Amino acid sequence: MKPVLSKISSLLLGTTLAVTAIHAADGELSKVMKERGLSEIDVIRAAKTYNPTGVKDKYVVFSSGGQSGQVIVYGVPSMRILKYIAVFTPEPWQGYGYDKDSLAILRQGNVRGKEINWGDTHHPALSEIDGKYDGKWLAINDKANPRIAVLDLEDFETKQIVPNPVFKSNHGGAFFTPNSEYIIEASQYAAPYDNNYHSIDDYKESYRGGVTMWKFDHKIGRIKPKDSYTIEMPPYHQDLSDAGKGASYGWGFTNSFNTEMYTGGIEIGNPPNEAGMSRNDTDFLHVYNWKKLAEVAKDPKNVKIVNGHPIIPMEVAVKNNALFLIPEPKSPHGVDVSPDGKYMIVCGKLDTHASVYSFEKIKKQIDNKEFIGKDPYGIPILDMKKSLHGQAELGLGPLHTQYSNVDGEVYTSLYVDSQVVKWNYKDLKVLDKENVHYNIGHLAGMEGKTSDPQGDYIIALNKLAIDRFQNVGPLHPQNHQLIDISGKTMDLLVDMPLPLGEPHQAVAIRAEKLHPHVRYKMGTNSKTGKQHIGKTLAGQERIERDGNHVTIYATFVRSHINPERITVNKGDLVTMHMTNLERAQDETHGFTIGGFDQHASLEPGETTTMEFVADIEGVFPYYCTEFCSALHLEMMGYMMVKDPNKKYVSATKMKMKTMSPEELKAEYDKAVAVNAATDSVIQSVVAFLKANGFDKHETVANLVTDAFDQYGQIPAEKKKADEALKSGDVEKAILHEGMIWQLMVKTADVGIRAKDTLVTKIATKQSPAAARGATAFAEGGCNGCHVIGKVSSGPDLTGVLQRHENGEKWVSKFIMHPETMYDDAYVKGMIDYFNLKMPDQNMSEKETKDIIEYLKWIDENANLF
Repeated sequence: MKPVLSKISSLLLGTTLAVTAIHAADGELSKVMKERGLSEIDVIRAAKTYNPTGVKDKYVVFSSGGQSGQVIVYGVPSMRILKYIAVFTPEPWQGYGYDKDSLAILRQGNVRGKEINWGDTHHPALSEIDGKYDGKWLAINDKANPRIAVLDLEDFETKQIVPNPVFKSNHGGAFFTPNSEYIIEASQYAAPYDNNYHSIDDYKESYRGGVTMWKFDHKIGRIKPKDSYTIEMPPYHQDLSDAGKGASYGWGFTNSFNTEMYTGGIEIGNPPNEAGMSRNDTDFLHVYNWKKLAEVAKDPKNVKIVNGHPIIPMEVAVKNNALFLIPEPKSPHGVDVSPDGKYMIVCGKLDTHASVYSFEKIKKQIDNKEFIGKDPYGIPILDMKKSLHGQAELGLGPLHTQYSNVDGEVYTSLYVDSQVVKWNYKDLKVLDKENVHYNIGHLAGMEGKTSDPQGDYIIALNKLAIDRFQNVGPLHPQNHQLIDISGKTMDLLVDMPLPLGEPHQAVAIRAEKLHPHVRYKMGTNSKTGKQHIGKTLAGQERIERDGNHVTIYATFVRSHINPERITVNKGDLVTMHMTNLERAQDETHGFTIGGFDQHASLEPGETTTMEFVADIEGVFPYYCTEFCSALHLEMMGYMMVKDPNKKYVSATKMKMKTMSPEELKAEYDKAVAVNAATDSVIQSVVAFLKANGFDKHETVANLVTDAFDQYGQIPAEKKKADEALKSGDVEKAILHEGMIWQLMVKTADVGIRAKDTLVTKIATKQSPAAARGATAFAEGGCNGCHVIGKVSSGPDLTGVLQRHENGEKWVSKFIMHPETMYDDAYVKGMIDYFNLKMPDQNMSEKETKDIIEYLKWIDENANLF
C-alpha cells in the first residue's frame, strides 16, 4: 500500500506544479488542455519528454529491429527515432546492399555459400571498457541465421558480419566481456555442429548446444574468427548470457531451457514441444571460465576442428575446472550480472520468483569441489540452494532485469502481468509496480547492465500494442513505453509505436559518450575506413574502357554530376566510382540509374562504387536522389546503352534529308565554325606546350603524341568534306565535318591533360603551405565549381586576392563563413550571375591559410593557367 500512497503524493505534487504553470501561461495552456482533454498530469509528463527545436536528448537507444534485420536508433527522453541502421538486410535509402562496397559487407553474411538477405536481429550490445560503455562499437546477433554483426559508432554503419560455422541458430548473442576482449554468442536450438544429416533419434549423441567466444579487436572494431573458439555444451537449448565483471570477471553465465532434451513429434502423436520442454522443475545455468578456456584453446590438443572452427569439448572444459551447471527455475529467459559482479539474477518464465545467485557462494563450491552430481555429459552440478543469495516473489512471468544507480535496486519485466516491478535484490523486497501495455519482454535501462548504471529511465519493450494507437490493420506496431524512475515510484511518461520488425531488445548509452563523424576524409571508403581505390577529385573525372569493361570516375557536388553523359555498349560491365566532394555537414548526395536496380548514398567526403552489367539497350537518366540544392532537379545525366551489333540511323542525318539546300548550307557553315573555334583552343594549347618545352618531359611528350595521333587524322577527313561540298553533297560534307569535331574533341581532351601536367612540372615550386592548400582546395571540393584559369560553375580565382581591399582577409572570411557575406554587393552579383551560393565547406582556419598560400602560388604562375 505504501508505494501507492507515495505515487498519489507524487501525482498531487505534479498537479500543483501544473496548476501553477497554467496560471503563468495566462490561460493559454488551460485552453489547449481543455480542447485536447488533457489532465494536469498529462502536461507534466509531456513536458518531461519534450525537446524544443535544437535541444538534444540525454541518452541514445539502440534497439534491435527484429525481422527487419536492422537496428533502430532513438533518443531519450524525447523518444524520437533518429535512424534505421542497415545490418543484415538491403536498405535502399542508405544504398546498403546496392552499391558494391556495402554489398561486400552483406555478402560476408552468406551461410554455406547461400546468399542471405534478411535477418532477425535480437540483442544489441555496446562495447565496454572496465564494464562501462565506451561508445565505440555495437554488436548484434541474427537469431535466424547464426551471425554476429559489428557496427562502427563513428558513422553508424555496419562494418563486419561473421557467420557462426557450427551453430544453426542463436538467441543468446551478442554480449561483450567487460573490456571487449570477446563477444559471447550462445546457440539457441541444439543441432549437429557439422553440416550433415543426423536423425532426430540421435539427438543426445549428435546434437549439441554451445557458446562461442568471438575474439574482438577493440582498436579496429573487428571480430577475429581465427582467434575465437566455441565451448561445447549439452543439447539443452542455451539462451541468454552475461559476462561477469568485478568480482566475477573472467566468467560467463548462460542459462538454458529444455534440459529434458525433448524433441517433440506432434505430427506422430507426441505431446508438443511446449509440454515436453517444460516438464522439469528446473533447468541449468551454465557457468564457465572463459578466461581460462581462452588459454586452453591455444593448445591444438585441447580442441577439435569442425568446419574450420576450434571447439573445446565438454570433457576438456570439465578437466580444466572451467564448466559447471547450477539448477535454475524452469524456462528461464535471461541472466543479469550486478554492477559489482557479485550477484546474478535469473527469472523463470513459469515461476513467480526471481532467483538471486551469489558468485561468492558459487566460487566457494567450485574451489571446494562441492558438487551434488554430474549431468549425463559429465558436467559438475552445483547445489542450487547453496548458490542462492535468495529469491523474491515478483509476479507472473518474470523475464528480464535492469539495474539502477541506487544500490540494490533493480527493475524486472513481468510478461504475464504486463508490469514492471521495482525491487531490491539484496533484501529481496518489492518496492513498486507499474502497468505497461502489453505483455512486456525486455527492458532497457540507461546503461542498466553496466558497472555504472545511470537510473533516470526504464523503457518497456512491449510485444503487443492492441488498442494504444490508431488502427492500421491487423499488423499492429509494437510499443516502447518510457518510464521515469527518478522518483520513489515509477511514472509512465509516453508511448512510442515502432512500426518496424519486432524490436526485441535495446541498449541505452549517454549521448555524451558518442562522437560520430559529420563528414569523411575526402575519398574514404566508409566500409573499410581507408582511402577508396576510386577516389576522384574535381578535374580527375574520366571514362576508361578496357575491352568490355567501362570504368567511370565521377564526382558529385552541388549541383552537378560529372560526367553528365556516359555511352556504353550493351553487355559492358560498368564500374562507377563516385566521390562526394562536399565537406559541408549533412550534404549527402544519392545516385541511381533507372532500370538497373542500383542506388548509392554518398555522405560528404565518401567514395563508393556501383557495378552492374549494362544488359539492356536504351537511354537511362541518372540523378541525385537526395534533395541537395535549389538546382537538385538539374543534377542529372544520361547513360546511353547501344547495341554494338546494330546499325543506328542518326536522327541528325534523317533531319538533313528534310532540309532545304539553304538549311543544309547553314548547318554546314555552323559545323565548320564550331570546328574552327575548337581548333583555335587546340592551337592555343599547342602553342603553350611548345613555348614551355613539353618535349623535355617524357610523360607530357607521351600525351602530346597521343593527341597528335588523333589530330593527324583530321586532314583526310577535311579533304573528304571539301570534296563532298564541291560535288554538291552538302549532307555528306556535314557528316565529315562532324567526324572532324569528334577527332578534335579527343585531341583537346588529351592536349589539355598534357598542358595541366606540364604546368605542374614548370611552375615555381610550391611551399609546404601552398602544397597543403592545393590538397585542401581539391579535397574540399573547391574545384568542383572553380577551375583555375577560366570561368566555370564559379568565377576564375586567378587574381582573386587582388580584387578586394585587404584581399586575404576578405577571401578567408568568405571561405570560412560564406553565409555572412551573401548580402555583400559583389557576392550578391556573383550569386545572381552563377545562380549558386558559395557553400560552407567547413574549412578550418589552418586549411584556409594554406588555401590563401595556394592562391598566391597561382598568381605567381598566372601565365601558365
